[in-house]
Amino acid sequence: MKDSLKEIEKSFEIALSKAATLDILTELRVRFLGKKGSLTQSLHSVGQLPPNERPQMGQQVNVLREKFETLISQKQKELEDKAQAKAIENEKVDIGLPGRKPLLGSFHPLTRVEQKLIQIFRSLGFSIADGPEVETDYYNFEALNFPYDHPARDMQDTFFVERNLLLRTHTSPVQVRVMEVEKPPVSIIVPGRVYRHDSDTTHSPVFHQIEGLCVGENITFAHLKGTLEAFVHMMFGGKTESRFRPSFFPFTEPSAEMDLKGPNGWMEILGCGMVDPNVFEFVGKTWKKRGEANPYETAKVSGFAFGMGVERIAMIHYGISDIRLFYENDLRFLEQFKS
Repeated sequence: MKDSLKEIEKSFEIALSKAATLDILTELRVRFLGKKGSLTQSLHSVGQLPPNERPQMGQQVNVLREKFETLISQKQKELEDKAQAKAIENEKVDIGLPGRKPLLGSFHPLTRVEQKLIQIFRSLGFSIADGPEVETDYYNFEALNFPYDHPARDMQDTFFVERNLLLRTHTSPVQVRVMEVEKPPVSIIVPGRVYRHDSDTTHSPVFHQIEGLCVGENITFAHLKGTLEAFVHMMFGGKTESRFRPSFFPFTEPSAEMDLKGPNGWMEILGCGMVDPNVFEFVGKTWKKRGEANPYETAKVSGFAFGMGVERIAMIHYGISDIRLFYENDLRFLEQFKS
């Protein structure tokens, strides 16, 4: 049996020296120390020896078992250390290499155009005004000369919150709100979101508009034309051709639409006109309720107003044919407008 133990020990040492992975080491443990392992079987064979030889042989088998377990534990730690060192080497970061450039955001094309429009009109002497997006029927329609039975209301496809409360269909209500608290002269633009129940390649249910208002003494249609022609040249270039066509809006009289000449012909960009005297009368009622004289009597002042869609200006400026591209958040589209 002594010879058998020596053979087992020699075989174990050879197998241990060749164990290159933890899986092979596990198989080696089972092969020699498992329930059916060669050393375990030798321990079972001790019972077949003469009684006087059993203690000595049993002790030898146990010493050999402890030796095997110690060597296996040492080998296991050695393999684990190598595996960890290899993992660390593979995960090592070379801090000398240049890093990945982060993806930087930029202004949305509509924001760019709106900022440019604001800059242009500020340079022409206009200040910025703001008002609520949830508006009353009075300010959105009635005070702008849209009576309840007026057919012009059919031009607006409105989102109503409740009977007399709605999402504003234009930024024009701010005209009235400003004139109710400020005396003339007044020169303002009103950028903001507006809402109409309309959606196709050139219309969106939510879009952006810039309203303009100029009121003072002796304001004429010539001032309106000069202001808008200056805007066109500053926005689209000094050689851009423009024209005015008669139109209709309830809150201006006379009214007009302004067109630009592009590569595909004339394109309408905005509506405008002289402020209708009825609008001044609605504003005057508020001043009189406060016990003050109406500073907007038509004998003293006149004014002009205009309104344009930011999306329409952006589509012309960038040559875009579908308004929905502005709202799809497609990075392939948006990244073309990075400065």
